[in-house]
Amino acid sequence: MHIETQGAGADLVMIHGWAMHAGIFAGFARALAPHFRLHLVDLPGHGYSRDDAGSLDPAECARRIAEKTPRAIWLGWSLGGLVAMRAALDAPSNVRGLVLVSSSPRFVVADDWTCGVERRVFAEFGAGLADDYRGTIERFLALETLGSEHARAELRALKADVFAHGEPTMSALTDGLRVLDATDLRADLVRIRVPSLWIAGRRDRLLDAQAMKWAAAQTGGRYIECNSGHAPFLGHADALAQTIGQFAAELPP
Repeated sequence: MHIETQGAGADLVMIHGWAMHAGIFAGFARALAPHFRLHLVDLPGHGYSRDDAGSLDPAECARRIAEKTPRAIWLGWSLGGLVAMRAALDAPSNVRGLVLVSSSPRFVVADDWTCGVERRVFAEFGAGLADDYRGTIERFLALETLGSEHARAELRALKADVFAHGEPTMSALTDGLRVLDATDLRADLVRIRVPSLWIAGRRDRLLDAQAMKWAAAQTGGRYIECNSGHAPFLGHADALAQTIGQFAAELPP
C-alpha cells in the first residue's frame, strides 16, 4: 500500500474515497502541510497502490495503514471515513483523533435509516462500470459536486485529478461499492472514545448531512457544516485546514 509523507508537525493520516486516490487532496494537502506531517494513503487497487490486490475491508485497511504510520489523527473522506472509524474502534492507541469528511457509519438506506443513499444507486454504478467505465466515474463525480456553490470548478478539479495516479482496478471499484453497500457501524459508534470532528456538506446530494450530525452526537464529537457538496475540501481547503488545526491543538498530547 502506497503512503506518501509530506509536511511537518502533528501526524495526520488522510484516506480518500471510492474511485479516487490521495492526489484528490492536493490543494487540501498544501493548506495542511505547514501544520501537519501528512501520511497520504492510496487504498488497495487505487492510485499508486493499483498493483496492491488487498481487500478494501475497512478493518483490514485500517490495520495495514496503522502498521505503516505513527500514532496520528486519522482523516477519512467518504469511503475513507469507514476505514478511519474502524481504526478508532480496533486500535484506539494508534488514533489521537478522528476527522470525518462527508462520511457516515452507514451509506445506504434501511427501514430505520432514511439518511442514506438508495441501494439502487450503488447497483447502477456497479452495472455501469463494465459497460462504460469512464462515463460511470464521471457521473459519480458529477453527483459528488451536485449542489455545491462551486460545482463547475469542483467538477473540473475532480476530473483533472481522478486519473492523475492512474486508473483504479475494476476489482477495487466493485469491492469499494460492496463495502459502501454492506458496512453499518451505527451500533459501534458509542465505542469510539477518541475525540472526533465531523465535517458535512450542507448541499451534499450523496450523503445527507443529518447522518453526520447524528453520528457526531453518538461519539460526543464536534459537528460542522460547509456550504458545499460531497467534497468540501475542494472549495474550502484553507478554512477546513484552520478548523482541523484548532481541533488538533485541543487534543491531549
